[in-house]
This record gives sequence, C-alpha cells and structure tokens, in this order.
Amino acid sequence: MLNTERKPITGKRVQLMATCLCDAFYDDVAMATVQVLEHLGVEVVFPDAQTCCGQPAFNGGDWVASRKVVRHTVKTFAGDEPVVVPSGSCAAMMFHGTVLEFEKEPDLGEIEALGRRTWELGDFIVNGLGVKTWPGRFAATVAFHRSCHSRGTGSSAAAATLLGSVAGLKIVEFGEGEQCCGFGGTFAVAFPNISASMGALKLDHIRAVKPDVLVSGDMSCMMHLGGLAKEEGKPIKTMHLAQVLRDALKNAGQL
Repeated sequence: MLNTERKPITGKRVQLMATCLCDAFYDDVAMATVQVLEHLGVEVVFPDAQTCCGQPAFNGGDWVASRKVVRHTVKTFAGDEPVVVPSGSCAAMMFHGTVLEFEKEPDLGEIEALGRRTWELGDFIVNGLGVKTWPGRFAATVAFHRSCHSRGTGSSAAAATLLGSVAGLKIVEFGEGEQCCGFGGTFAVAFPNISASMGALKLDHIRAVKPDVLVSGDMSCMMHLGGLAKEEGKPIKTMHLAQVLRDALKNAGQL
C-alpha cells in the first residue's frame, strides 16, 4: 500500500525536482512544468544541487547507494515548501520507496517529512491546489498512459481530470490500459527482451485506437514506448502532461 499522505498546501511557492530524465532528455518538460505552475500563480524554485531521487539504485537492489542519493536529496530540498515532480515514478519513490529503504534507519523522520511534501505535478494541481479544469485548447485525440508508479496515488485520476477538461481534447481508452509498458527502470536493462515484448504489446493496443498523441505523466514510459515505436518504423507522437497543458494555454493565447 503506497504511503500517499500529504502535508497540506499552505502557500504558493514550490521547489521543482526536475528528475534525471528532464536533465538528460526532456528539458522541455521541465520548462513546461514551470510555465504551467507559474500560470497558476505558483513561485517555482529550482535547487541547483539536485541530482536524482535514488530510484535506479533502489530498483537495482543497491539500497546502500540509493540511501546516499536520498540523503543528498533531503539536504538539497530542505525547507517546508512542497516539492513538485513531473514524474509519477520519481514522486512515488520519494513518498514511498524511500520510506521502505529507510524504515530501520535513524533518519527516517526527515526522509518521511520530505516524502509528505512531495507531489507529482498533476496530483499537485488537482488535489493540492484544487484546480479541476484547465483553460485553453488542444485539438487532438489522446491516448493516456497510466504508469505503474501512479497506481494507488492521485496522479492518474488527476491527469485524466485535467486532460478531459481541455477544449478540443478527446481521451480514447485502449485495451489493457492498466498493463505495464515494460520499461520498469533497471528492468529494461536486466530483461531487455521481455521489456521490449511488453512494450510492443502496449503499442499494439494504443495504435488500435489511432490516437494523435500518446500522453503520460512519466517520461520513462514515453521514452520506452516512443523508442520502440521508432525502432519498429512506426513512430508515435508522445507528450508529457505538462507539455499538453502548456500548449493548450499557448494555443488559446494565454501564455
């Protein structure tokens, strides 16, 4: 059972955890996240010393290395402000995975405190700020991928709420929507053939509904499915939730 208890939102200043994937591959997702939050009147602070949430080592079983990364993250994101993450996977690591790997450690308290301040972007907008509808326009048929790490949290439902409220946007359901895309972080490295087969099956279901865009709140899933589709010679357009929300504002001249 995921520990998803949150510290109540009392102000409109947040710290942005951009994640390794934003840093290495999806810088536009980080920029879109800032633009979306600023549109809502939120002041965004970016701690320069941030590195990683510690999930790769955690998933790989190297909890000693993961704890070092997490302790650095705790120091980097010190304070009382909410920490917003444009990744359901990294957010879940902070409020659930870290509690597991530190449950017998003396510094669990400060780890758990950071977890209670950490929000995935969509979850923060809908359940933290209470924003249920999104302005602007985005004319497209969207297949929304609900990532494994967002299950049991408010993230997937929040993202679907926001997407479903955008003028011109139509969400289409596809077969086996709750199934994993096959990435699983280090799983894709340890078991590449299984990972690729899972991704190919997911893509078959997605293509069957002919979406204009595949949208997710997890960049790792986007990278995996987008990469497989490109290798198959049948590329599919992928976008992060933040990019859709940002572009909806732009399309309506509100940004």
